[in-house]
Amino acid sequence: MQRLIDNKLIYGQLLEVAEPHLVERYNKALKALSGRTTGLKRFRIDMAGFSPEVAIDLKDEAYLDPNGVNRRFIILSPEQIDLPVINTAFSNTEDLLYNFLEKNSRAILALTIKDVLFGEIEDSVFEVREIEDLLAIEQVEFRVSTTTDLIGKSGELRLLIDRLLKEPEAWRDDAMLTKMVEIARVTGDIATNELMPNEVVFRQSTFWTSHFGGAFVFIDAKQTTVIADPAARGFRKSRPWTVAYIDRDDHAQVYKFLAETGRLDPPRGSWIERSGLLDERALMLAVWLAVKKNPKTDLSQVGPQWFAAWNAANARTAEEDGGLPLIAFVKRHVADWANVDIADIPAQKRFLISRANPEHPDRHIVNRLISQYLPFDFMTRFVFNKPGFYRDYEAWPENYRAYVVNRIRDTYLADKKALRRRLYK
Repeated sequence: MQRLIDNKLIYGQLLEVAEPHLVERYNKALKALSGRTTGLKRFRIDMAGFSPEVAIDLKDEAYLDPNGVNRRFIILSPEQIDLPVINTAFSNTEDLLYNFLEKNSRAILALTIKDVLFGEIEDSVFEVREIEDLLAIEQVEFRVSTTTDLIGKSGELRLLIDRLLKEPEAWRDDAMLTKMVEIARVTGDIATNELMPNEVVFRQSTFWTSHFGGAFVFIDAKQTTVIADPAARGFRKSRPWTVAYIDRDDHAQVYKFLAETGRLDPPRGSWIERSGLLDERALMLAVWLAVKKNPKTDLSQVGPQWFAAWNAANARTAEEDGGLPLIAFVKRHVADWANVDIADIPAQKRFLISRANPEHPDRHIVNRLISQYLPFDFMTRFVFNKPGFYRDYEAWPENYRAYVVNRIRDTYLADKKALRRRLYK
């Protein structure tokens, strides 16, 4: 894990909290949310205000997400909008927080000058016990507070101002005027500093959740589709008239669903030649097979020449796996822009030669799902499914860990937008 930290593959883009007044504000919010505080004088936070250092100090990784639903948040600065969310049970937590911070940027800027903003992303579910609980989440609402009740005082002052403007005799009410002055000393000028977040309700969209060992809920206009472990409680039982269920291990049905709903880019020369994604996967697969065969394989010279030499010397291993011959076949076939009949490809290999449709709004979730079926594709796993990547990392041999970390550091971290644009768009 230290190698991941040193190379900024984990906890590398967080906001440092070290100024005493910010630490104090964080503790006040933490106390209000959980009844606990941290004695740390310096720590880092993500978009939601989660801190890996505070989690260690409290011995609680879920201190802002105790039930894996109704995520809590602590906002010290509007700068948090540019940070990742590193610990969440739902994939769309980051999108929801980003939209909240963006839509209410003026109010959040004004509020965090004086105080800390905290609360919950609340929905109608308080605990996930079965699939029905996931399906019941149709929208979320940001319940927000401040330690000095800036939001409440701002609302109260607005009502008093409205009364002053609309009631002819209100200006004679000395008690009311005195109260307005006292509140204004706390809130400042609310005419120029907006202190009330107005956009707080957001519709639920397609999402992944860590519940039930990992489940995907795809939301379309006329139907919702759940891809999960059939052992999950409520699978094929909750709302069967409007919800379709697919066993996550049924590669053929999962692929068919994604293709028929336009979420998948099947093998076509138009993107295969331009992106180089299959070349990347071929190299990653060869390294994966080499390490499986010999965990102490020397990976210091991995590249095109290494790949050609390994492929020639390990033809039987490659043939038994079937992945590398399939990639070579598809690349030859689409070179003249011919189509590949996906029905001729074994169901377990179809995701190897496909990617998410970059024009579909669910592309990130689809790439996350694809990464579930390609354990050797550490790049897609890291980009779209970091929790899965970190779990995989723990089981890898040391030389493979070093190779993967160096590869991600030197390619993806060097220019994230360029790599995403080349491989996945």
